[in-house]
Amino acid sequence: MPVSVKSLLTALTSRGPHKVLRGNLGIAGQPGVVYTPETGSGLPAVAFAHGWLAGAANYKTLLEHVASWGFVVAAPDTERGPIPSHLDLSTDLLTTLDIVTGVRLGDGTVSVDRDRLALSGHAMGAGAAVLAAAQRDVRAVAALFPAPTSPAAERVAADLDTPGLILAGDDMDSVGSIARPLALNWSAAHLRRIDGADISGIVEGRRALAALGAGRYHHKTEKAVRGLLTGYLLAAVAGDKTYAPFADPETDLPHTTLVDLDAPVEVEKPKLSVGQLIKLARG
Repeated sequence: MPVSVKSLLTALTSRGPHKVLRGNLGIAGQPGVVYTPETGSGLPAVAFAHGWLAGAANYKTLLEHVASWGFVVAAPDTERGPIPSHLDLSTDLLTTLDIVTGVRLGDGTVSVDRDRLALSGHAMGAGAAVLAAAQRDVRAVAALFPAPTSPAAERVAADLDTPGLILAGDDMDSVGSIARPLALNWSAAHLRRIDGADISGIVEGRRALAALGAGRYHHKTEKAVRGLLTGYLLAAVAGDKTYAPFADPETDLPHTTLVDLDAPVEVEKPKLSVGQLIKLARG
């Protein structure tokens, strides 16, 4: 009897079967971190880019989680300042893929399959992943709460035929999100909105920056993302048919809404001050 999607998602939010090892990409000349299963040859791999004012350490739980399900997960730790270069971050993603495919990892027994690679990222890092995908063939791209980049990722996406998953929150139509225009231009991707989530929910450990608009970590958001992301990568990159529903844009997944890009968007009307209301009343 087939396992329900709900049961699969519940399982995917828990740690996978693999013990995870942590390594330093800096040894190979690229600042960053890599998480690998303890053993395995020909593993699928994903390079992950962080969001604004964050670094690889702010996604430790998420990256370790994906690795526990059999992936090599590597994250460059560059462009962390207030004025980052999105293009340079995309280049670092590609360098990261070159490293994990070119050397033995872990104790020397862990290797990566060059034909099973993916790119992912959060906020500006999601845009950087799209920019990188325009330069390198990969199996899939997962863009988590994508934010504006320069050059504009949504414009680059118009030429992409790489399959993609775009995850967004309830704030997907705010000025800080490009989820909708990215999905509109990227014909091979589909957009899911996670109920009750917001763009900053998966970033760990930066409460001091909340006053600057950097946002706060939200456990329920991170839990939902790690399940959906892992399921998508297992289906689209590892080729595991058990998790095919997570890469199917026609499948309803728990706690998410598949966004209809043809539906009209409700734009919030600006609130008027008392003075403006009086002027309108006077004509």
